[in-house]
Amino acid sequence: MGGIVGEERPGAKVTEACRSPAEQVTVPVIQIRHDAENVLSCQEMDAVQHAGMRGYGMIDPLLSLALSMHAHPGTYAVLLGSGVSRSAGIPTGWEVVLDLIRRLAQLTGEDCEPDPEAWFTAKCGQQPTYSGLLDSVAKSQAERSHLLQGYFEPTDDEREQGLKIPTPAHHALARLVKSAHVKVIFTTNFDRLMEQALDAIGVAPTVISSPDAVEGAMPLVHSKCTLVKLHGDYRDLRTKNTPVELDQYDPRVDGLLDRVLDEFGVVTCGWSGEWDTALRRAFERCKSRRFTTYWAIKGPLNPAAKELVNCRAAEVLSIESADHFFPELAAKIEALSQVDQPHPLSAKVAVAQAKKYLGETRYRIQLHDLLMQDVERIVQQTSTAYYPVTGSFQNEDVAARIADFEAISATAVAVTATGCYWGGKEHACLWVEAINRLANPTRPQAWNNTMQGLRAYPALLLLYAGGITAIAGDHYETLFALLNKPKVRDNGRSEDLVTGLFDALKPDVFKVVPGLEKMKIARSVRLHRVLREPLREFLPDDETYERAFDRFEAVQSFWSADTTSWAIPGAFMYRCGRFLEGSVLAEIINERQSAGNDWGLFKIGFFGGKPERWDPALKIVQEMQQRISWM
Repeated sequence: MGGIVGEERPGAKVTEACRSPAEQVTVPVIQIRHDAENVLSCQEMDAVQHAGMRGYGMIDPLLSLALSMHAHPGTYAVLLGSGVSRSAGIPTGWEVVLDLIRRLAQLTGEDCEPDPEAWFTAKCGQQPTYSGLLDSVAKSQAERSHLLQGYFEPTDDEREQGLKIPTPAHHALARLVKSAHVKVIFTTNFDRLMEQALDAIGVAPTVISSPDAVEGAMPLVHSKCTLVKLHGDYRDLRTKNTPVELDQYDPRVDGLLDRVLDEFGVVTCGWSGEWDTALRRAFERCKSRRFTTYWAIKGPLNPAAKELVNCRAAEVLSIESADHFFPELAAKIEALSQVDQPHPLSAKVAVAQAKKYLGETRYRIQLHDLLMQDVERIVQQTSTAYYPVTGSFQNEDVAARIADFEAISATAVAVTATGCYWGGKEHACLWVEAINRLANPTRPQAWNNTMQGLRAYPALLLLYAGGITAIAGDHYETLFALLNKPKVRDNGRSEDLVTGLFDALKPDVFKVVPGLEKMKIARSVRLHRVLREPLREFLPDDETYERAFDRFEAVQSFWSADTTSWAIPGAFMYRCGRFLEGSVLAEIINERQSAGNDWGLFKIGFFGGKPERWDPALKIVQEMQQRISWM
């Protein structure tokens, strides 16, 4: 039975995986660029070509795997090691052997510790075997069956604790089988958790747990699901477990393995690559590369796994656990199926996932991870390692960086816009957390003010996208949270987000963008243009979009006027001209007058909930509006 990552096993040896250095290849840069063309939008690709991939690094292998499995259903086999069943409380085969040795020692009145295997070998003159130990400890078939049930079948208490039952990984993989994205599963595990998960979803797999079953099995192409239990089933005494047993497979099993490794891509999870010599040899002797091998692992690769990864030119997926990896993979593939495009944009995939997660509170953690993992990617890809902030820069450099940061932020913008439109006030803390993270980039020892300020541009994009869709969805409590809670920190002090971002991103910075050189409100114009397409789903009509955009900027200006006694200028001020009639500003003033002190913005918390703070703020906004309109 396969071991978990990092677990030692007696007798394990690392073989020479690849003889030729030419075979030890990594994915070339040209392949990465080709993958990017399949995943990124035209706008994103412009930024990639300009930046030479400096803003993206490598495309996330998990997204590449999801795209491949979606585009080629059934062409990826999954190899499950014991690490996949560990979270269910299922012991490894070696742990069962050691426990059986301890039982045998107890029966003979001896102490086998600290090395049960060495004690057994000295006592019996041979290496311990699974079947031999069972014969020694439990003589009848009924006794053996009852004994084994204790290792692999849950008691009522264990079931209540969620032990020895299918895990989220098993259930997610079963969903991929039902949707025909996975047809072949290999496992080194003795347990029946995979069968139980498939049964729960209505799939009856073809189970191969012995060499004899290989000959009578339905061809892989005609089976809904083929589950190959390489080491056998726990109820079968022919299971493989010891180094000698794992050194060689029956030729029929080897033949099946050779076919799968030649004809399928492989996703490996929970297998260390150390224990099973025969399985390692199967990987080593397969020279074809029809589809990519993906190696999902928690922590660093051990030497044996490294050799196999090099031999297969495999993509390494760093995962938190199998119970996170498979559900996330299934969710991405399901989202791709909803989008139903051969090469969908990563933003659309994320939006489809966000909509699913917003609908049920049980997906709260997944929604958080979906957005914040992308936010951390933005933080990394806009860091000074990719975009230096020291030295001298030309206008062209500033304009290019603005475009790059817009492309890098595209997915987070789409998810935030979706969340603020469809989500409720209970989700507001997530959008606030994301904006807060992006609004406070680390400060180097020295910097160019313009370039350092631009590092907060993704926060401004999320603020506008979320604020505009919150207005479109009539979620003013969300809008209040976006304007009220995030803070920009500077040398131990903090200020409100809207003023902090305005200080960091002066409006004139955006005049370097071609076409905006003479614009009085270049920042607003750029944001209006950039956010038009991402928000079209929520505001399909151009006039409605413009009104929502202006209303957001107007509320933002009132917010800053009330909290700082200074109004942030916006496009709505310029569009008002010298007369307010028909403008967004006039609309807000009329709403306040009609509602009186019961105005909804007061109740939510704007103006501190105090109507008497309205008039001073209005005066400040109108003074700024008059200056803008006369410019």
